[in-house]
Amino acid sequence: MEKEGKIDSVIGKSTVVNGDIKITGSVKIDGMVEGNIAVKDNLFCGNTGFIKGNVNCKSAVIGGKIEGNIQAEELLEFQSGAQMYGDIICKGLIIQSGVFFDGNCRMGQKSKEKD
Repeated sequence: MEKEGKIDSVIGKSTVVNGDIKITGSVKIDGMVEGNIAVKDNLFCGNTGFIKGNVNCKSAVIGGKIEGNIQAEELLEFQSGAQMYGDIICKGLIIQSGVFFDGNCRMGQKSKEKD
């Protein structure tokens, strides 16, 4: 996550995306996305970013608002002021002071749902 300078795609502050997104690199979201997001590398959601949908990524830094579930293969970090409404599955989790989280968290290896 220390390579924040390498961002392949940016969704700007005034941009609204309706529909699912699949990104092969890293993405920074400062606008609004209504749909599921699959990111091969890292997701950066700025403090103006809003995601309404599920997120699947390698790692993520969240400063904005998410309404949906997040599955991160590695590290998930919530920065001060972030809002999370949904469940989290990840290996590592950092939650800074001032974060609102309403959901469940499961840490460890990637889970396989059993019926």
